[in-house]
Amino acid sequence: MISYKKLWDVMKKQSITQYALIKTYGISPAQITRLKRDESVSTHTIEMFCEILNCQPGDIMTYIKDET
Repeated sequence: MISYKKLWDVMKKQSITQYALIKTYGISPAQITRLKRDESVSTHTIEMFCEILNCQPGDIMTYIKDET
């Protein structure tokens, strides 16, 4: 599973709100919802967030091994 918990931490540190992502950067609310639920998103979406936040993919997402 991929966790996007780090994304919200980076956004908080940079004072970028979900509202700003939607209104300023054109991120769809559906994509934000998918990220909040740790659901699958495209590499394009990851790239957009990295550009907006000036970071690397590893700064905003973490792989968590499924223990099943």
